[in-house]
Amino acid sequence: MPVVRATSQVWWGLGVLVAAFAIGMPLAADPAQFALFMITGLALGYILTRSRFGYAGGVKRIYMTGEGSLTKALVITFALSSTFTAGLHWAAAQGGAVIAAVAAEGDAVIPGSQNVGFIGIALLIGGALFGIGMVMAGGCASGTLSDLGEGALRAAFSLPMFIVGSVVGVWMTYEFSATALSEIGTRVYLPDTLGYPGAVAVTLAGLLGIYAITRWYEQKRKAEGHYAVEQWSEHEKELPEQPAGEPYRFLSYRTFHTLFVTRWTFVTGAVLLSFMFLFILMTTKKSWGVTGVFSEWGIWFLNLFGIELTHPAFAAANEAVAGGVINLGTGVRNVGIILGAAVALLLASRFRFDVKFRGLDIMTYMVGGLLMGIGARLANGCNIGALYSGIGNLSLSGWVFGLALWAGALGALKYFGGKVNIIGPNPHSLPKNYV
Repeated sequence: MPVVRATSQVWWGLGVLVAAFAIGMPLAADPAQFALFMITGLALGYILTRSRFGYAGGVKRIYMTGEGSLTKALVITFALSSTFTAGLHWAAAQGGAVIAAVAAEGDAVIPGSQNVGFIGIALLIGGALFGIGMVMAGGCASGTLSDLGEGALRAAFSLPMFIVGSVVGVWMTYEFSATALSEIGTRVYLPDTLGYPGAVAVTLAGLLGIYAITRWYEQKRKAEGHYAVEQWSEHEKELPEQPAGEPYRFLSYRTFHTLFVTRWTFVTGAVLLSFMFLFILMTTKKSWGVTGVFSEWGIWFLNLFGIELTHPAFAAANEAVAGGVINLGTGVRNVGIILGAAVALLLASRFRFDVKFRGLDIMTYMVGGLLMGIGARLANGCNIGALYSGIGNLSLSGWVFGLALWAGALGALKYFGGKVNIIGPNPHSLPKNYV
């Protein structure tokens, strides 16, 4: 596919922003709600792309390079989110609200407690499958959406299979829930046992441990000579300081470059995503999630061809789809992520399509997407819903999911190293490059 001409890309970006609202709002049952979810998605996609932030990269990047700046930035966003969320939870609890898992009809629910997950076999298997899948596909759920918006066409193969896997995963989760194995485990909301101060303290201590391990691993890789720091492209760097004798002009390339082109650091992305996490929680009374709507997208697509899934496992999804796919809030936000990522590159006149892959790579992306879909439904969430929103809402399940995901991802990185275009060879098999 041809690259969009750079001179017109800014106008394309503005056009995408206008179209995002002009097309969807007239069709939505609640235009104000549509606008809220679209604005949120656009902001998330823009931040993810402008800062090159990714949740899957917290594992892959440090393994491939030994450099842990993204992993440390993830620690920051988790710490900020969990600390401020604790205050919102505490305020709700003082008013008599309880976590969603134990709420009876009519009870007030602590916002975000829907992500206090059950720690059991399904969570462990789902986390491991998701970790394997995100390595094979080249990104997690939010990463797949933003990659698609950035023009990485591998996502056009992994996302449909992600949706297929989600539909299959809904059925698998339903069938598994009917077995005795599904009852093995527990649900732990940390404030119930430690109080809110204790829950925050333990969460921050765990994150501090991850930071310490990251720093230790960086030094270990440096000592081994297998450490690499990413070099930013020239166009992503800040422009040199303006000469003293040059008059300031707001309408200038310097202003344009600062506002739309200069790459944001991972820390900037971490802080902004923490803000968006809280914004979603406060405006929707639920935490950020991505993959729950994928099964509904799949059912909607099948319905277009007269295919209906009548199994009881799909009752809730069928009911949601009956209300109109344009009214699925999470779905609108996900579309917003795709468009926001595209806008970030279009406004910077840097959008291009990436078609550098082989047939074997395509099969790997598709299987990766399928595994992510199944894994996300078994674990009731992905890197966002189960990991970030789990830890961010003071649930032990987020930590357990993270360990399972890390194990699956590490195994996939070792196995697929050098076999897929998006995964380089085992770094220890390369010549030493750091002194």
